[in-house]
Amino acid sequence: MKPPRQRRPAEASPAVPVPRRVLVAPDKLKGTLTAVQAAAAIAEGWHAARPDDAIELLPISDGGDGFGELLGRQLNAERKTVATVDAAHRPLTTGWWWEPNRRLAIVESAQVIGLAMLPPGQFHPFQLDTFGLGAVFRAVAEQPPRRCLVGIGGSATNDAGFGLARALGWRFLDIAGAEIMRWTGLHRLARVVPPAKKLRLGTLVVAVDVQNRLLGPRGASRIYGPQKGLRPEDMPGAERALRRLAAVFRTQTGGRANPAAEPGTGAAGGLGFGLLAFAGARLESGFGIFARETRLARRVQGAELVITGEGAIDRTTLTMGKGVGELARLCRRARVSCLGLGGVVCEPERARRVFSAVAGIAPKLADVEAAKAHAAHWLRELARRSALAWKWE
Repeated sequence: MKPPRQRRPAEASPAVPVPRRVLVAPDKLKGTLTAVQAAAAIAEGWHAARPDDAIELLPISDGGDGFGELLGRQLNAERKTVATVDAAHRPLTTGWWWEPNRRLAIVESAQVIGLAMLPPGQFHPFQLDTFGLGAVFRAVAEQPPRRCLVGIGGSATNDAGFGLARALGWRFLDIAGAEIMRWTGLHRLARVVPPAKKLRLGTLVVAVDVQNRLLGPRGASRIYGPQKGLRPEDMPGAERALRRLAAVFRTQTGGRANPAAEPGTGAAGGLGFGLLAFAGARLESGFGIFARETRLARRVQGAELVITGEGAIDRTTLTMGKGVGELARLCRRARVSCLGLGGVVCEPERARRVFSAVAGIAPKLADVEAAKAHAAHWLRELARRSALAWKWE
């Protein structure tokens, strides 16, 4: 009689990750990747480690570069083109977006007067203005829209919307009645003359990504001017020109309101002020506009993890209303985990009070120069490693 066959112990099957719902919603990595490219790199890296997760891509913008393209895509808006000039008055054909069912127009000023459109170091802000935006607004007014959303971040200019106002028909005169043609001459301003006819732009809403006011130590010139090329010796002249513009406008409108004191008027070199004063706009959080139009809160609630990111997760991310930080706060309110990925994380301990977790490319995976030179590769690798290390609640 044969002995009974010995049963071999069952081998332990490897743990199979439970598929999860992941929303990938980064902003741009400035100077290296657009928000669309960043989202694709994160998704590829995450998918390499967790191929069964359901990943939704929603690149975000808080009003700067990419605002029009991203929002237009989400709303299935048609891209229209118009001939104009850039901040240095070089000929340019650019786009804006039109959604006819809602009669909604979307304008992205960075597509016209953006700093990224100019050769580095070739132009000084004293040579640049917002004049080219006028042609875009005239094209929009031909529809005309019920609402017009304008993203103003990423500008090369510091003229407080002076150029745009001139393009819309406003005239700026000195005490002798001569017209001032450049914003650096606004210290001589004596009178502002409105256009005979205003454009039909509907409800004009400006997406601002910062809360700085037009003037002062935290104003447009001193905070954002240096990144556009303003030098310390340029500051008194720039501030004097914009201060005179704000003062004359306030006096001529009865002095009851002070537009320059409104939060956000210092955005985009004072373009926030210009649109408020010369186009009757209202200023709103760029992230708030993007979130509302894309139903972002609902998409967050449908995810088990949100992954966002930008070039540097720093104090501006955490305290100044920028999109990535605001998305992390939205996730916290919805009780959804939020992972922040950046080229660099400047204050990790502080960032962890806002994000569920943060991780940066530099300095652990690569130095800053390599991270910028091969941003997509290193962002994919950061996402892959984050997926392997992530502890699901």
